[in-house]
Amino acid sequence: MLSNLVVAAASQYSTLIILVVFLALMYFLILRPQQKQQKKHRDMMSELKKGDHVITIGRLHGVIDEINQADKTVTLDCDGIYLVFDLRAIAQVTAQAPQAVTAPAAAEAAKDQDASAKPADDAKPAANDDAAPADSAKAEDTDAADAKADGDAK
Repeated sequence: MLSNLVVAAASQYSTLIILVVFLALMYFLILRPQQKQQKKHRDMMSELKKGDHVITIGRLHGVIDEINQADKTVTLDCDGIYLVFDLRAIAQVTAQAPQAVTAPAAAEAAKDQDASAKPADDAKPAANDDAAPADSAKAEDTDAADAKADGDAK
């Protein structure tokens, strides 16, 4: 009788141990990563500011024009069209390069390319100028040959 009681107790404990292990796995595989993702999204939402480039949950791209914390709304500028969304509709903030920094850098790069292209362009007309006298020399030779042929024919 005592042995039956021991076997029954061991069976109950093994069921309890399996249940505890299963709950621990559920926490570490499902709940904890979801909580980390929610915290990351909350941090992103708290750092939103005017001028940020964002993507909504509907995959609409825009620039934040205004944030209303009282109503929990955000106004996005989508190519001149202003749309109002809930703050929860912002899926992600995209990486952006400051417009003021890239525009002068692009202008300087274009100037450098123009400067390097101009000497090459100057060389091409010189090559064409060299070709022009050669063409005129051929034309003179042809005229002399025609004149000689006309003289022989007379």
